[in-house]
Amino acid sequence: MATIEYIETDEKDIDLIRPLWEQLNEHHRALSPHFSSHYETFTFERRKDDLLHKTKNGLMHICLAKDIDPGRYVGYCISSLLKDRDRPVGEIESIYVNSLYRSNGIGDTLMRKALEWMDTHGADTKKVSVGAGNEDVLPFYARYGFYHRTSTL
Repeated sequence: MATIEYIETDEKDIDLIRPLWEQLNEHHRALSPHFSSHYETFTFERRKDDLLHKTKNGLMHICLAKDIDPGRYVGYCISSLLKDRDRPVGEIESIYVNSLYRSNGIGDTLMRKALEWMDTHGADTKKVSVGAGNEDVLPFYARYGFYHRTSTL
């Protein structure tokens, strides 16, 4: 059984998620029925720039899960907080757990820490987006009160 340490930080440590984000991007590429070419050309640097630009006038929270023994990161969650009509809106921007570490409660801990951070900062609206082909994660998000509301085509 792995010993997992959770580290909460902000955008200054965003580069730490790169290897895991690249695994997530590959996961999306393999699952996407119509947009695999998007994921093939989507780089970490572009995603990083998008996130930093989006949260320029808001806040970013990064929670990392680290397996202490080998000293490697095995999961992360990035969340943001932005103002919409002067009301704070929280968003789960990206969450991923390495496949070897799934079903051990890591995703649950990452989500709970992200939602607690949003609550601490007054977010009364919270959202998450799910890529086409990745609908298997919907029951996971439903455990935290996230339900399908719209589809954008």
